[in-house]
Amino acid sequence: MIEMADKQRLDKWLWAARFYKTRSLATDAIDGGKVHVNGDRVKSSRTIKIGDKVSVSRDQLKMDVVIRGLNMQRRSATEAQQLYEETLESIGHREQKMEANKLLDTMMTRSAHKPGKKDRRQIARFTGEN
Repeated sequence: MIEMADKQRLDKWLWAARFYKTRSLATDAIDGGKVHVNGDRVKSSRTIKIGDKVSVSRDQLKMDVVIRGLNMQRRSATEAQQLYEETLESIGHREQKMEANKLLDTMMTRSAHKPGKKDRRQIARFTGEN
């Protein structure tokens, strides 16, 4: 069950909501400018409350969420998803980015196999490396 509190530190909330595996990773992301609250760059000790808008950039994807609950402990993923609600614009942008990545992946050419010792020797001869 979600523990109700009025306020919580941002790094603790990101950890409890399972955006980051550890609090130190959450703190590093906040200090690196990957997390914004209500459009402002903040510190990890920033106090957040229900209704704040948080933007999290991670792995070339950006999520804009609205805080719906605060939890002092890290719980299961299903409970963590109840702590926030992703905005419709964020969902649309994320899906477009994922589609673009899939399209790019299909256009990339891949070799049928990993080069063996003989292949590496031929590549080295061709490029002039010894």
